[in-house]
Amino acid sequence: MPANKKELRLHYKNLRKELSLDALEEKSLAIANNVIKLSIWDKTYYHVFLPIEEQKEINTEYILHLLSGKDKEIVISKSDFETRKMSHFLLTDNTKIKKNEYNIPEPVNGLPVPSETIDVVFVPLLAFDVFGNRIGYGKGFYDKFLAECKPETIKIGLSFFEAENKIDDIFELDINLDYCVTPLKTYTF
Repeated sequence: MPANKKELRLHYKNLRKELSLDALEEKSLAIANNVIKLSIWDKTYYHVFLPIEEQKEINTEYILHLLSGKDKEIVISKSDFETRKMSHFLLTDNTKIKKNEYNIPEPVNGLPVPSETIDVVFVPLLAFDVFGNRIGYGKGFYDKFLAECKPETIKIGLSFFEAENKIDDIFELDINLDYCVTPLKTYTF
């Protein structure tokens, strides 16, 4: 099995491509059902990514419904590809969402939320290992964002697939997950 980031990225992108839309929805719902069981519900600000459908990312709509039902403050982001930084906004009934040039759904407007305010971050990823290391698309957006969060911010990866034993080429600046939730189980790191 591949163990470096480049090979794993390719491997998991291909696995995702093979998922049918029904399987994607089923797995996304199973992940949300496992998220409910986490003991994270005493927090206020929850950051959620909106899925890039073309990349067959996890449908976070189920998690959005959970957060909304629990009356939590939901935060979504906008990515700046020049600085590779994200800015965060409160998701409200008035928030307009539009896909950017990379098909990432983003808020057009909204109330800014500083990174330090965010209590829980649901992190998109392609792969992760049993130590809580994650592999994203390799642009570093989430590493920068998570570094701006307070140290006690809970970082929860969401994955269609189970953990790798070990990712070989981890950088010192890579920020580990606290949990990773898959359709079958929740990993705690």
